[in-house]
Amino acid sequence: MAFYDSQLDVLYSSAQLQARIAELGAAITADYAGQELVAVGVLKGSVVFFSDLIRQIDLPLATDFLGLSSYGSGTETSGVVRITSDLSRPIEGKHVLVVEDIVDTGLTMQFLIENLSTRKPASVKVCTLLEKPSRARVQVPIHYKGFVIPDAFVVGYGLDFDEKLRNVPFVGVMRR
Repeated sequence: MAFYDSQLDVLYSSAQLQARIAELGAAITADYAGQELVAVGVLKGSVVFFSDLIRQIDLPLATDFLGLSSYGSGTETSGVVRITSDLSRPIEGKHVLVVEDIVDTGLTMQFLIENLSTRKPASVKVCTLLEKPSRARVQVPIHYKGFVIPDAFVVGYGLDFDEKLRNVPFVGVMRR
């Protein structure tokens, strides 16, 4: 029995995640055919999704990461977004694909899109594993999305609760 079995209910299994990520990778490959792409992973939550996704994209691909924070140690966003780690290389003139684990209020993604746009990329598009539209405070363009989820606190597959449970191999809902 795994350490998390008594805490979580499976929302999306590992097999469901991998099947959807293959579809996303194929769509991204088709949309950027003949172009170079910079995939930017948003730390820390997207790391597992990012790693699986980039292996499904059949293009010349550069990767980079940036860190953002809006949660602290709670389960509710503070609404204040800050960059904790910036890109390591310029993106001017590049096609940028932001890879995120979850978009819920949209505030963090809105901040990030606005910030990256000031750096004069050729384009900025967003790929998220999960979208929680019931919590949206602002509408942000999501070009590629894995799953639309209900208003529940989810963990696993990179998503955490107080920096724990990222290593769970599926997306789960915490039991009350």
